[in-house]
Amino acid sequence: MDPRRRSSESSTETLAWMNDIIDFLRLYKPLLDAHVVNFFKDRLWESVDKEWMDCLRQEPVEILLKIPCGFVQDYWPASLQEFIRTIRSLVLPREPEQLHMMLPELQVASLGTVITQGMNLKKQHEVEILAAVVSALAKVVGAQSIIDVGAGQGYLAQVLCFEYQLPVIAIDASSHHGSVTTARAERIKKHYAAKMRKSQNGNKHLHVPQTVTCHVLSSDILKALTGTSLHEEKVEPSREVEEKGVETHSFDGSNLYNNNSSVSAVLLAGLHACGDLSVTMLRTFLDWTEAKALISLGCCYNLLSEECSENKEHEHGFPLSNGAKSSGISLGKNARDLACQSAERWRSLSKDAAQQNFEVHAFRAAFQMVLDRYYANVSITSPSIGRQGKAFRRQQTRRDLQKNLCIAEKTTCALVSEELDKVVETLPATKSERFEFVQEDDNNVHRTDEGEESSSSAFEQFCNSGLIRLGLEPPDSILTIWKEAQPFLEFVGPYWSLRAALGPVIETLILLDRFLFLQEQGTSLEAAMIPLFDPKLSPRNVAIIARKT
Repeated sequence: MDPRRRSSESSTETLAWMNDIIDFLRLYKPLLDAHVVNFFKDRLWESVDKEWMDCLRQEPVEILLKIPCGFVQDYWPASLQEFIRTIRSLVLPREPEQLHMMLPELQVASLGTVITQGMNLKKQHEVEILAAVVSALAKVVGAQSIIDVGAGQGYLAQVLCFEYQLPVIAIDASSHHGSVTTARAERIKKHYAAKMRKSQNGNKHLHVPQTVTCHVLSSDILKALTGTSLHEEKVEPSREVEEKGVETHSFDGSNLYNNNSSVSAVLLAGLHACGDLSVTMLRTFLDWTEAKALISLGCCYNLLSEECSENKEHEHGFPLSNGAKSSGISLGKNARDLACQSAERWRSLSKDAAQQNFEVHAFRAAFQMVLDRYYANVSITSPSIGRQGKAFRRQQTRRDLQKNLCIAEKTTCALVSEELDKVVETLPATKSERFEFVQEDDNNVHRTDEGEESSSSAFEQFCNSGLIRLGLEPPDSILTIWKEAQPFLEFVGPYWSLRAALGPVIETLILLDRFLFLQEQGTSLEAAMIPLFDPKLSPRNVAIIARKT
C-alpha cells in the first residue's frame, strides 16, 4: 500500500483507493457500528484486540489525542502500529499545499472589518479563501453568475458581491437567514458605495445578493429555482417551482443582472452544504447545461441518506458513484457520525478538555446502564436526551476559568464567556452523543478536588438531569451503577481514540465516492479534490472543484 496518497488523477486510481478503504473498514466493522452509549452495557472494549487495550490504557491522555493523526510509539504492538499506519496511508491529505498549483493567479483579498462583522475566525478564514477561489474559477469558465447553495447568513455571497463584483443568488432553507442576508447586505452596500464615491469607480454598479428561501430536495428544484431567478429581474415563483417544493421565493436588489436575460454560464458554490445538499449540487452540475463549474465543501455526513434505507425512490447521498455501489458498501448512522470527527482538533485539545470529553462519554454510557436496569421499557425505545454534552463540559470549563481568571477582580469575569466559547469550540463530540443538562446554572454540577467523590457526585447530577428530561423519577441506587462502571473507565479514552482514528478514513471514502461520480462522466469535465483551509480551524476543508470542458 502506498505510504501516502496525494492525488487520484483517474477513475481507476480513485476506485482502487476506495476499494482499499472498503476492505480495511470491513476488518473493523464492530468499531464502526458501535453505539458508544452502550460502552459499559455491551462491554465494547472487549471487541478490540486485548493487547491494544492493555497497551493504550497505560498511555497518558496527551498520547491518546495524537492517535487519530497517525501517531505511533515504537514499543506498541506491531499490529496496532500497522493499524494506525494503514489509516495514515488511506486518508486524504489535509494541508492546503496544492491550491496555487491549480490556480496560480489566485489572489486572496484581505477583508475589512465592515464585511467581516459577525464572522468568527473560522468563518472569516473560510470565506476569504473560498471567495478568492470562486472568483478565479469564475474567470476561467466565464461564469456570469454564482449560485451560493446553503448560503446561511450570506457571508460568502456578500464577499463575492462587494469584494469581487460578482452577481450572486444565495439559497438557504431558512427564511430568517434570507432576511439577515438582505439586511446585512444593505448595510455593507452603504459602506462600499461611500468607498467607491471617493475612488475612480464612483459610477460602478454594486451587486447585492438575491436571496431565495427553499428546501432543496433534488437537482430539479435547484435548477428550477436558479433558472427562474437568473433570467428575470423581478419574479413571482413559477408554478413549476411551486410544485417542486419551494416554500418561499424572495429577491433583493433591483437591476441585479442589468436586464440581461441571456445568462449562459453559472458557477455552483457550497461552503459546507449539509448532508445530501452537497450531493444534490453535484447532480445539478451534471444535469444543468448552464452550470459550467462547481466548488463544493461538504459537511454533516451524519445527515447523509444511504441507499440501504427503506425509501428506495429517494436520490440517496451515499453511495453515489457506480464504483461504490458495485462494492455493496454500507456505512450506517454510527459510522457516518464518526466521519464528523476531526483528527486535527483532537490533537489540539488540552489535557483537561480531553479528560472532560472522555468523562462525558463515560457518564452517558453509565446513564444508559441506569436506563437499561431501571427503565427497560424506556431504554428499548432508544430515547434521545438531547445533544448537550457540550453544556456539561461548558459548565466544567467555566468553573476552571473562573478559578483562573476571576480570583481578584469581578471585571475579569467578563472575559470568561469569550474565552469559554473558544475552548468549547474545540471539544470533539459527535452530534448524536452530546448531552445537555436541563438547567444551565453553574451550580448544577458540584465538582471538588476529591477525585472519586467528585466524579460520583457529577454522575449523580448528570443522571438526575437526564431522567428529569425523560420525565422519570430517579432511583435510589444511581451510584451503584457508577461503581460498577469505574473499573473500566480506563478503557474509555483508548477506545474513543481508536474509533476517532477511523473518522478521517470514512470521510475520505465519502469524498472519494463524490469525486469518482464526477470522474465516471468521462472527458466532458475536469475535477480535482483540494484542501483549501487550515484543518485546525476548519476540519471539513477538502473542496471538490470541477468544470465542464
